[in-house]
Amino acid sequence: MDHIILHPISKTRILRPKEFKALIEAVPKVDHKDMLETLLFTGARYTEIQKLFKNKGWFHGNSIQMPSFKKKAVYESRYIRLNKQGERAVQHFLSNKRQLPAYPGWDKNLKRWAIEAGLDPTGISVKTTRKTWESWLVARFPQSLDLIYLSQGHNRMTALKFYLMIPFTQFDKMDMGEYTDGWL
Repeated sequence: MDHIILHPISKTRILRPKEFKALIEAVPKVDHKDMLETLLFTGARYTEIQKLFKNKGWFHGNSIQMPSFKKKAVYESRYIRLNKQGERAVQHFLSNKRQLPAYPGWDKNLKRWAIEAGLDPTGISVKTTRKTWESWLVARFPQSLDLIYLSQGHNRMTALKFYLMIPFTQFDKMDMGEYTDGWL
Protein backbone atom coordinates (compact mmCIF):
# COMPACT_ATOMS: atom_id res chain seq x y z
CA MET A 1 0.00 0.00 0.00
CA ASP A 2 1.26 3.47 -0.92
CA HIS A 3 1.95 5.86 1.93
CA ILE A 4 0.23 9.23 2.28
CA ILE A 5 2.17 12.13 0.78
CA LEU A 6 2.13 15.35 2.78
CA HIS A 7 3.65 18.70 1.78
CA PRO A 8 6.83 19.01 3.90
CA ILE A 9 5.93 22.40 5.44
CA SER A 10 2.14 22.78 5.45
CA LYS A 11 1.38 19.06 5.92
CA THR A 12 -1.26 19.42 3.20
CA ARG A 13 -2.10 16.15 1.48
CA ILE A 14 -0.78 15.67 -2.05
CA LEU A 15 -2.92 13.14 -3.86
CA ARG A 16 -1.75 10.38 -6.14
CA PRO A 17 -3.74 10.11 -9.40
CA LYS A 18 -5.67 7.05 -8.22
CA GLU A 19 -6.59 8.92 -5.02
CA PHE A 20 -7.89 11.90 -6.98
CA LYS A 21 -9.88 9.54 -9.21
CA ALA A 22 -11.47 7.93 -6.15
CA LEU A 23 -12.18 11.35 -4.64
CA ILE A 24 -13.86 12.78 -7.75
CA GLU A 25 -15.96 9.63 -8.11
CA ALA A 26 -17.23 10.12 -4.53
CA VAL A 27 -18.47 13.66 -5.27
CA PRO A 28 -22.25 13.36 -5.69
CA LYS A 29 -23.12 16.64 -7.48
CA VAL A 30 -21.98 17.58 -10.98
CA ASP A 31 -21.39 21.22 -10.06
CA HIS A 32 -19.14 20.13 -7.17
CA LYS A 33 -17.21 17.87 -9.57
CA ASP A 34 -16.76 20.91 -11.86
CA MET A 35 -15.47 22.94 -8.93
CA LEU A 36 -13.05 20.21 -7.82
CA GLU A 37 -11.71 19.68 -11.34
CA THR A 38 -11.29 23.45 -11.86
CA LEU A 39 -9.33 23.72 -8.64
CA LEU A 40 -7.11 20.80 -9.70
CA PHE A 41 -6.53 21.66 -13.37
CA THR A 42 -5.77 25.33 -12.70
CA GLY A 43 -3.65 24.76 -9.62
CA ALA A 44 -4.98 28.14 -8.52
CA ARG A 45 -5.57 29.31 -4.99
CA TYR A 46 -9.12 28.82 -3.69
CA THR A 47 -9.74 32.57 -3.43
CA GLU A 48 -8.48 33.07 -6.98
CA ILE A 49 -11.09 30.66 -8.34
CA GLN A 50 -13.78 32.41 -6.29
CA LYS A 51 -12.72 35.69 -7.94
CA LEU A 52 -12.56 34.07 -11.39
CA PHE A 53 -16.25 33.10 -11.03
CA LYS A 54 -17.08 36.82 -10.68
CA ASN A 55 -14.63 37.86 -13.45
CA LYS A 56 -15.27 35.40 -16.28
CA GLY A 57 -13.37 37.62 -18.74
CA TRP A 58 -10.09 36.46 -17.20
CA PHE A 59 -10.63 33.07 -18.87
CA HIS A 60 -9.14 32.95 -22.39
CA GLY A 61 -9.71 29.33 -23.42
CA ASN A 62 -6.28 27.82 -22.97
CA SER A 63 -5.29 30.12 -20.11
CA ILE A 64 -6.51 32.36 -17.32
CA GLN A 65 -4.96 35.77 -16.83
CA MET A 66 -4.90 35.95 -13.06
CA PRO A 67 -4.11 39.23 -11.34
CA SER A 68 -2.20 38.95 -8.10
CA PHE A 69 -4.06 39.42 -4.84
CA LYS A 70 -1.21 38.68 -2.46
CA LYS A 71 0.62 41.55 -0.75
CA LYS A 72 3.99 39.82 -1.22
CA ALA A 73 3.21 38.51 -4.70
CA VAL A 74 6.07 37.32 -6.84
CA TYR A 75 4.31 38.63 -9.97
CA GLU A 76 1.75 41.38 -10.64
CA SER A 77 -0.28 38.93 -12.72
CA ARG A 78 0.27 35.59 -14.35
CA TYR A 79 -1.13 33.34 -17.02
CA ILE A 80 -2.36 30.00 -15.72
CA ARG A 81 -1.80 27.45 -18.47
CA LEU A 82 -4.59 24.96 -19.14
CA ASN A 83 -4.70 21.69 -21.02
CA LYS A 84 -7.92 20.53 -22.74
CA GLN A 85 -9.27 19.01 -19.52
CA GLY A 86 -8.57 22.27 -17.71
CA GLU A 87 -10.36 24.27 -20.41
CA ARG A 88 -13.39 21.98 -20.15
CA ALA A 89 -13.44 22.09 -16.34
CA VAL A 90 -13.21 25.90 -16.23
CA GLN A 91 -15.92 26.31 -18.90
CA HIS A 92 -18.26 24.04 -16.93
CA PHE A 93 -17.44 25.77 -13.65
CA LEU A 94 -18.06 29.23 -15.10
CA SER A 95 -21.44 28.10 -16.47
CA ASN A 96 -22.54 26.81 -13.03
CA LYS A 97 -25.18 28.74 -11.16
CA ARG A 98 -23.36 28.33 -7.87
CA GLN A 99 -20.06 29.76 -6.73
CA LEU A 100 -17.57 27.81 -4.62
CA PRO A 101 -18.83 27.56 -1.05
CA ALA A 102 -17.06 29.33 1.79
CA TYR A 103 -13.63 27.93 2.58
CA PRO A 104 -14.68 25.92 5.69
CA GLY A 105 -17.59 24.34 3.82
CA TRP A 106 -15.34 23.15 0.98
CA ASP A 107 -12.84 21.81 3.49
CA LYS A 108 -15.59 19.74 5.16
CA ASN A 109 -16.84 18.53 1.76
CA LEU A 110 -13.37 17.33 0.77
CA LYS A 111 -12.88 15.40 4.00
CA ARG A 112 -16.37 13.84 3.75
CA TRP A 113 -15.83 12.83 0.11
CA ALA A 114 -12.40 11.40 0.97
CA ILE A 115 -13.92 9.18 3.64
CA GLU A 116 -16.71 8.13 1.24
CA ALA A 117 -14.00 7.27 -1.32
CA GLY A 118 -12.20 5.08 1.20
CA LEU A 119 -9.29 7.52 1.58
CA ASP A 120 -7.64 8.54 4.81
CA PRO A 121 -8.59 12.25 5.13
CA THR A 122 -5.31 13.16 6.86
CA GLY A 123 -3.99 16.42 5.40
CA ILE A 124 -6.82 16.85 2.89
CA SER A 125 -7.78 20.51 2.76
CA VAL A 126 -8.66 23.37 0.47
CA LYS A 127 -4.96 23.56 -0.50
CA THR A 128 -4.78 19.91 -1.61
CA THR A 129 -5.65 20.49 -5.27
CA ARG A 130 -3.13 23.32 -5.74
CA LYS A 131 -0.27 21.39 -4.17
CA THR A 132 -1.29 18.19 -5.97
CA TRP A 133 -1.33 19.88 -9.39
CA GLU A 134 2.04 21.55 -9.02
CA SER A 135 3.53 18.29 -7.75
CA TRP A 136 2.15 16.38 -10.72
CA LEU A 137 3.41 18.94 -13.22
CA VAL A 138 6.89 18.93 -11.70
CA ALA A 139 6.95 15.11 -11.68
CA ARG A 140 5.78 14.88 -15.31
CA PHE A 141 7.65 17.85 -16.78
CA PRO A 142 10.82 18.43 -14.71
CA GLN A 143 12.45 19.99 -17.77
CA SER A 144 9.80 22.76 -17.69
CA LEU A 145 10.13 24.04 -14.14
CA ASP A 146 10.18 27.66 -15.29
CA LEU A 147 6.80 27.33 -17.03
CA ILE A 148 5.33 25.49 -14.05
CA TYR A 149 6.38 27.93 -11.36
CA LEU A 150 5.38 30.94 -13.47
CA SER A 151 1.93 29.44 -14.08
CA GLN A 152 1.57 28.72 -10.36
CA GLY A 153 2.76 32.16 -9.29
CA HIS A 154 5.81 30.79 -7.48
CA ASN A 155 9.53 31.21 -7.94
CA ARG A 156 12.12 28.62 -8.89
CA MET A 157 13.25 28.07 -5.30
CA THR A 158 9.71 27.15 -4.19
CA ALA A 159 9.38 24.68 -7.06
CA LEU A 160 12.74 23.09 -6.28
CA LYS A 161 12.40 23.13 -2.51
CA PHE A 162 8.91 21.68 -2.18
CA TYR A 163 7.85 19.87 -5.34
CA LEU A 164 10.80 18.25 -7.09
CA MET A 165 11.45 15.52 -4.54
CA ILE A 166 7.89 14.24 -3.95
CA PRO A 167 8.17 10.42 -3.74
CA PHE A 168 5.81 9.40 -6.53
CA THR A 169 6.13 5.89 -7.92
CA GLN A 170 6.64 5.16 -11.61
CA PHE A 171 2.98 4.02 -11.69
CA ASP A 172 1.90 7.36 -10.20
CA LYS A 173 3.87 9.23 -12.86
CA MET A 174 2.33 7.15 -15.65
CA ASP A 175 -1.17 7.71 -14.23
CA MET A 176 -0.56 11.46 -14.05
CA GLY A 177 -0.51 11.53 -17.83
CA GLU A 178 -4.29 11.08 -17.86
CA TYR A 179 -4.56 14.47 -16.15
CA THR A 180 -1.46 16.41 -17.24
CA ASP A 181 -1.11 15.49 -20.93
CA GLY A 182 -1.45 18.52 -23.16
CA TRP A 183 -0.37 20.99 -20.48
CA LEU A 184 2.86 21.68 -22.43
